[in-house]
Amino acid sequence: MSATSRCRVCAGSLAEFFDFGRQPLSDAFVRPDDFADEFFVRLAVGICESCTMVQLMEEIPRDRMFHEDYPYVSSGSAVMRAHFEKLARRLLATELTGEDPFVVELGCNDGVMLKAIADAGVRHLGVEPSGGVAEMAHAKGIRVRKDFFEETTARDILATDGRADVIYAANTLCHIPYIESILRGVTALLAPTGVFVFEDPYFSEIVERTSFDQIYDEHFYFFTVRAVQAMAARFDLELVDVERLPVHGGEVRYTLAHAGARTPTAAVAELLADENKRNLAAMPTLKGFARNVERIRDDLVALLRDLRDDGKRVVGYGATAKSATVTNYCGIGPELVPFVCDTTVAKQGKLTPGSHIPVREPSAFAEPYPDYALLFAWNHAEEIMAKERAFREAGGKWILYVPEVHVV
Repeated sequence: MSATSRCRVCAGSLAEFFDFGRQPLSDAFVRPDDFADEFFVRLAVGICESCTMVQLMEEIPRDRMFHEDYPYVSSGSAVMRAHFEKLARRLLATELTGEDPFVVELGCNDGVMLKAIADAGVRHLGVEPSGGVAEMAHAKGIRVRKDFFEETTARDILATDGRADVIYAANTLCHIPYIESILRGVTALLAPTGVFVFEDPYFSEIVERTSFDQIYDEHFYFFTVRAVQAMAARFDLELVDVERLPVHGGEVRYTLAHAGARTPTAAVAELLADENKRNLAAMPTLKGFARNVERIRDDLVALLRDLRDDGKRVVGYGATAKSATVTNYCGIGPELVPFVCDTTVAKQGKLTPGSHIPVREPSAFAEPYPDYALLFAWNHAEEIMAKERAFREAGGKWILYVPEVHVV
């Protein structure tokens, strides 16, 4: 773990604007008898005063976060499965029409996107460092390299497979502090007319909605059009398209190409103008965000305490990575939320990182239904609420905290 006062992209000075305090690794769910050696980090976020890239102030060793037992599975949500399958169809129709096209995905997880590519008979390779999900992808017939992607990896792939027509990453690039090596690898591996497409949480959306739980150890960078445009130029790449996405609480899909290879779309200038209008990189804007985070913390804790004192039962729903930021920053433990339900088998029977709330199987949610459910997986609210209609019919109410604390 290393702290820095310099931007990992351009070496400019970092100005810290919020500190969430001592936080655990967000996906390090622990056994009830084995949390004495939990790993904690100071989770603080700052902005580069030169290139405006928002980033964490401390870097966590990558092998502590992405390993054999990494529990997140991309295909766990029907909405996300549909999202990736739609993207695969688009790439097949627009970018993979030439002779013997080749696709590389960084952080392919369980292969949900590449499965559609493979089924179309297109050459592909998933690069995935987390062994468990890499094996899931392999079992689907996906060609997977169990490794971290960096410049040396890219040059190795180039030597064996040739250049890639599409390099893709979903909720992956923002996780990787050593961005210089990544982008040098992309530049080397990408075909002359190819595209590097990546999608990650949009910092403008985080500020606008005060979705502060998007800030956790695995999310090192928080991208904006302005910052991505500046970053791309440092590696002879050019931002040629952007698209706002509704998934995961608001993301942007960025498309990069070799400088001069494609004409940027009007969407790039439009979203950049919107960021400038919002003064997104200005410290007063960031300090306003910080005040909103503190207000949500106070309101959420007050509500949970009032419900407890009134004899109401509150259960957590969705042991997400981002819930670690909420529970630890707000000081929410089993005394306020006795357990949280989650569909991920690897998390069940364990305790949430840092806050040590027991994680139980989904069936526990209805044994019996609680009075209230604190929805940590708020980015899947529509899908979850439709699935749990019986909870509402039984008189249950949902507690959400984005964009403010409210009861549904």
